[in-house]
Amino acid sequence: ASGSIFIPVVLFAVAVFLSFSTGTSWGTFAILVPIATGMFAAGTNLEMMIISVSAVLAGAVCGDHISPISDTTIMSSSGAQSNHINHVQTQMQYAFVVIAVCAVGYLIAGFTENWWLTLLCSLVILTGVLLEIRKREMCGR
Repeated sequence: ASGSIFIPVVLFAVAVFLSFSTGTSWGTFAILVPIATGMFAAGTNLEMMIISVSAVLAGAVCGDHISPISDTTIMSSSGAQSNHINHVQTQMQYAFVVIAVCAVGYLIAGFTENWWLTLLCSLVILTGVLLEIRKREMCGR
């Protein structure tokens, strides 16, 4: 079980990278979901399989949202009539906060193997990070 501790966070990181590089979340799903489910094919740890598949799905959507070659990113900047690269850069600022919190959350998930506890911890961490960012913004003005 000690080797499976890092599986969710590694799958999340790979999914973010792959989706960012290819510009498609659905293509990333098609590649990584069978791999994630295959790791737990014996059916011994269904909770970790669910957590790992969720890591793939979250990472793929995240990478797609910040990819400059994604159709949704191109359509968003085009529809808003904004500079495409500026749109990508503003998306990344928000996404990196969430990526960092998710990475910690998937590490917690690997240790606890409990998605309820992981969700609670992740919400607490994200709330704390956002409050800290807000506090720093208020002090800077």
